[in-house]
Amino acid sequence: MNALFHNVTDAQKENAVEDIIEHATPRSDFFLMLILSVSMAAFGVLLGSSVILIGSMLIAPLLYPILSLALGITLADEKLIGRSFYTLVKSFVFALAAGVVIGFLFSAQDTSIPFALVVGESASLMYTIVAAIAGFAAAFAMTKPHLNETLPGIAISVSLVPPLAAAGVALSMLQWAVFSDALLLFAVNMIGIIFSAMVVFALMRLSAKRSVAQEVVKREEALVAKEKAGV
Repeated sequence: MNALFHNVTDAQKENAVEDIIEHATPRSDFFLMLILSVSMAAFGVLLGSSVILIGSMLIAPLLYPILSLALGITLADEKLIGRSFYTLVKSFVFALAAGVVIGFLFSAQDTSIPFALVVGESASLMYTIVAAIAGFAAAFAMTKPHLNETLPGIAISVSLVPPLAAAGVALSMLQWAVFSDALLLFAVNMIGIIFSAMVVFALMRLSAKRSVAQEVVKREEALVAKEKAGV
């Protein structure tokens, strides 16, 4: 077991920290991809298509700010925690808005929409376990370059974007029970990912890379500032 977590080089640890923070940076292209993925998922909900829902999860970048938040907590870095939380809150607002707009324009208040495809019967403990497993796998794969190709599969295994899309569509139809169930499912999945990712980051002793994280955050903030200034 020790070999699984302690055979990671310093360079790999630094690359993992850098990749997580870079992919979680709240750039305009990040939010564009998020809105596109939620829009696709909203149509998947309306059409009752699991294929479309899977496609939406493949292009969604939402896993990274959740991993970034877990990393920030592990490093006890207040700035990284705040930055990750800001990205998640803004992502939540944009995702919900996209779902509401598409639901308002295309649902026609159709009560036969198969919300159960996303929400299911309830947000049970098993959803949390699945999310925890996915979070563990994602955090582990981020530190192993040869496992990076497994990340798309991990993104599909945990439901993040579909519940937000379902919540937006349900809100446009004022279906409060579905809305609350979808948000609960999203929250349960997010908590499961954060908890298991923190375990992996702690076992891999990424806490020693706090200075690396701080440097990457500064660099990414400078890039975002240039983007806003149109430089």
